[in-house]
Amino acid sequence: MKIERNYIKASITSKAEKALKSGHPWVYVDEIIDLSSTPEDGSLVDVFAGNSWQGTGFYNSNSKIAIRVISRNSNDKFDYDFWKRRIAYAINYRKTVMPGKDFNCCRIIHGEADMMPGLTVDRYEDLLSVEVASLGMEMLRPVIYRALREAFAVEGINIRGIYERNEIALRQKEGLELYKGWYGFDDISNPISPEIEIVENGIKYLVDVENGQKTGFFLDQKYNRAAAARIAQGKTVLDCFTHTGSFGLNAAMAGAKKVVSVDISDSAIKMAQENARRNGLENNIDYVCADVFDYLTELSESKRRDFDYIILDPPAFTKSRDTVNSAERGYKEINLKAMKMLPRGGYLATCSCSHFMKEDIFEKMIKSAAYDAGRTLRQIEKRTQAPDHPILLNVPETFYLKFFIYQVV
Repeated sequence: MKIERNYIKASITSKAEKALKSGHPWVYVDEIIDLSSTPEDGSLVDVFAGNSWQGTGFYNSNSKIAIRVISRNSNDKFDYDFWKRRIAYAINYRKTVMPGKDFNCCRIIHGEADMMPGLTVDRYEDLLSVEVASLGMEMLRPVIYRALREAFAVEGINIRGIYERNEIALRQKEGLELYKGWYGFDDISNPISPEIEIVENGIKYLVDVENGQKTGFFLDQKYNRAAAARIAQGKTVLDCFTHTGSFGLNAAMAGAKKVVSVDISDSAIKMAQENARRNGLENNIDYVCADVFDYLTELSESKRRDFDYIILDPPAFTKSRDTVNSAERGYKEINLKAMKMLPRGGYLATCSCSHFMKEDIFEKMIKSAAYDAGRTLRQIEKRTQAPDHPILLNVPETFYLKFFIYQVV
């Protein structure tokens, strides 16, 4: 090590050392052999494998992930300038991969993929919506928020407010309370309304950072929506699990002959209808409030062939390894019914947003559904989350969204 730091030393197993050297930033509690002293939860510790320094990370005895490594550079000093540089680096990356107007609404910080573990920051024009899921980042909130505002100011962007969506259950595993609300700055007043209009792929949406799903809107499907829309012209489209209407709106804007959007949530349907009105598409889309499983069953059993393009964008059917098998059955059910409803030459867009539903399992499920439906699928596109939600190749937890477009032949 090139500089001296008075951090408590954590000695780790060879298994943890191998993971860290491969690029994974986590050390689990049972991978710690010894601590030179008892660290305070949320403090930084230096990680050693034998006499070899492996990095520095946040420690938390409340979590199964006991250490979240934030740096492998022995020259780093973890002061305000360090975090400001890291945030500026993340912003510059988004300006590159989300150029032009796409930068106006995108994910700015994606946790471990930006070496800020447990931190999610989404930008909606001049509002930021933030989710903090680790104790170390929780303790740094004033520093991080100040650095965010200053980094955006360098870009000529005045951030009007930061809304905290700290309701995720993972916080409880870190020993953190659940809450939401505006972060109080001394020099600015919080916005009167948590709602803001954004534009994505040329379509206007009303986003509610207080009550919307996750941080307000699902930004990760931005380019997948555009891909789905490219083949929608002239099609009769069924948009399942529409939520606030995004896939259906993209299809309608692209010239679909007819769109039917379905969701079980009445409030989601009302928001989708409002978004359709904002874009002058209220006469192009029919909205149905129904359980998608029941709706597909009814259409399939009646042998109706109303649609030549079906889009399946369900919520995560599994949030743990223990429920992967039941989730796979759920995914297969909706995909099988969709395939049976489609005519030869029809199109299917289907996806999973669950990290635990691995890509190979999901593809195997699709093949099984096609076999049972007596269909052959021709793959058009195979995609993942937008690049503002970056994937680290040696950190599988950062890869979660699988998106496919097929033709039924």
